[in-house]
Amino acid sequence: MDIDGVSSSSHTERLTPPREFCDSPYHQYHQSESSMNFDYLDKIMESRGGGHESYGHVDDRLAIDRPVDLNERFVTALDQLDARVEKFRKDALGLQEKRDFLLLSIDLIKSNDLLQDMKESEKEEIALYIDRVNSRLATVELNVRTVRDRSQEDSLSQVNALIDAMITVGDPVISRQRCQHYLNACSDNHSFNLYDGGHSSGIDTTIVDKKFESAILGCTLDDQKNIKKRLTALMNYLNKQTIHD
Repeated sequence: MDIDGVSSSSHTERLTPPREFCDSPYHQYHQSESSMNFDYLDKIMESRGGGHESYGHVDDRLAIDRPVDLNERFVTALDQLDARVEKFRKDALGLQEKRDFLLLSIDLIKSNDLLQDMKESEKEEIALYIDRVNSRLATVELNVRTVRDRSQEDSLSQVNALIDAMITVGDPVISRQRCQHYLNACSDNHSFNLYDGGHSSGIDTTIVDKKFESAILGCTLDDQKNIKKRLTALMNYLNKQTIHD
């Protein structure tokens, strides 16, 4: 069969991508995603021709054989889309969380008191290296917007400022103490203890930083969860650093 003077076989050959591209994992994933992308849209279009249309050609004679609830088809398609949007958002939030942890790691290295024991030339070299890593991370922009009112924005800004000040204090023992008090403010029972192996001595795990507590209670629930995760990761790091010292 010819299509505009071109045989179907040559037409197919011309449109087929190279084999090495077809066999690549990305292409296979892209194909599966692409085919899945419009499955629910195809089901909507099937309603116009009783499922017997081909490439936009509809046999209207068959449309009366089976009554179709268009509303149900659209709702079903939108339900599927909604589920995929939610998964996409969760995946993006996961990547955003990884990026935040990388930023936190850079800040911790930058403020590590052991840098003061190094020669000036070595400190400059490390500082340049930190800037390069930070600049590379800055090329990745992730923005999953959490709906906040003005008060919630202010509360989140205050929480971030308190955590940043805690990281840059320069004394790991003081930082660990403040971090514990911040974590206590995140816990329902005001006793959030990450210490193990008997290393909890010297820090009261029931003291709550009231300023931090007031700020975090003004944040959205999503922000509260993310802040608690951030503090937990930071506390684990500070525990190891203090014990090793």
